[in-house]
Amino acid sequence: MKMNIPQPTGLPAEPGMPARKKASFWKQVSRNRFLYMLLVPVAIYLLVFKYAPMFGEIIAFKNYRLADGIWNSPWVGFEQFEKLFASREFYVVLKNTLLLNLYHLLFAFPVPILLAILLNEVRVEWYKRTLQNLLYIPHFISWVVLGSIVIALLSPSTGFVNYLLKGFGLEPIYFMADKLWWPVSFIVSGIWKEAGFGTILYLAAMASIDPTLYEAARMDGASKLRQTWHVTLPGIRSTIAILLILQVGKMMDVGFEQVYALRNDAVTSVAEVISTFVYTRGLVNLQYSYTTALGLFQSLIALILVVSVNRIIKAMGERGLW
Repeated sequence: MKMNIPQPTGLPAEPGMPARKKASFWKQVSRNRFLYMLLVPVAIYLLVFKYAPMFGEIIAFKNYRLADGIWNSPWVGFEQFEKLFASREFYVVLKNTLLLNLYHLLFAFPVPILLAILLNEVRVEWYKRTLQNLLYIPHFISWVVLGSIVIALLSPSTGFVNYLLKGFGLEPIYFMADKLWWPVSFIVSGIWKEAGFGTILYLAAMASIDPTLYEAARMDGASKLRQTWHVTLPGIRSTIAILLILQVGKMMDVGFEQVYALRNDAVTSVAEVISTFVYTRGLVNLQYSYTTALGLFQSLIALILVVSVNRIIKAMGERGLW
C-alpha cells in the first residue's frame, strides 16, 4: 500500500522551475508581440538620443578639441569643474535658473489645477469643449511665434497692454527691457502657453472620482467650495504629487526656447539661464568641455532633487514615481 507522504516545506525549487518561468515569459511576449512592437520606436529613440549621447559626457574631464576628437583630447581631470565653480558667471546663471523655476513652481504650477477645477464644474458640454480648445491652442504654437506676439503685446509704444495703461493715466512700461518686469512677463507668458494643456491630466484624474462622494457631501450640506476642498482635491492629490516631483526635477532646467525668444541684452543679468549659457559658451564659443561639465553638474543636482522629493512624497503617504 502506497502512502502519500507530504513533502517538507522550505525545500529548494525544482530544477525545471526557472526554465518554466522563462518559457512562460517568452510565451507572454509572443502573445502580445504587437503591443511590444509599439515599444520599439520608443526604445530606439531613447537609445539613440538619450543613452548614446551619455558617452560624450567624458569630455567634461578632457580639454576637448574638434581636431583631436573625443579619444585623443587630453585628460584634465576636474579642471573644467574647478574653472566652472570659480567663475562668477556660473553663480549668476545658477541663481537666475533657480529663481525662474521657483517663480514657476509658486505661481504657474497651481494654475492648471485651478483651471481644471473650474472646467470640471461647467455642465454645458459644448461650452466646456469650446473653452478647452481655446485653452489648448497656445500649447501648439511655437515660442518663435508666441514670443513675437508677447513682445508685440508688451511694446511700450504700440503694445495693447501699455495702451490700456495709458488709458488709466499710467506711464508705459517697457516690460521686456526692465529687470523687474521681465521675470513677470516670462512667467505670465509661460502660464498662457501651457496652463490650458496642463489641465488634461487633472481632468482625467477628476473623472475617476466616485460621484457618490459628491452626493454624500451635498447631503451633508457642503457647499461647492467644501466639495472641492474635501472631495476633488483629495481625489487628485496623487496626480498633483507626481507632477510636483517632475516639476522639481526640472528646477535646474528652465528650457531654451522661451528664454531665447524673450530675452535681450538689457535683461541679460536676470534672463541668462543654464540652457542659454550652454548655447552661447558651448556652441557659439566652442567651449565644449566647460559647458559639458556644467551640464553634468545640472543633471546630478536634478537627480538628487527628484530622489529627495520622491522620498518626501512617499513619506507623506502618496505614491511616488517608484
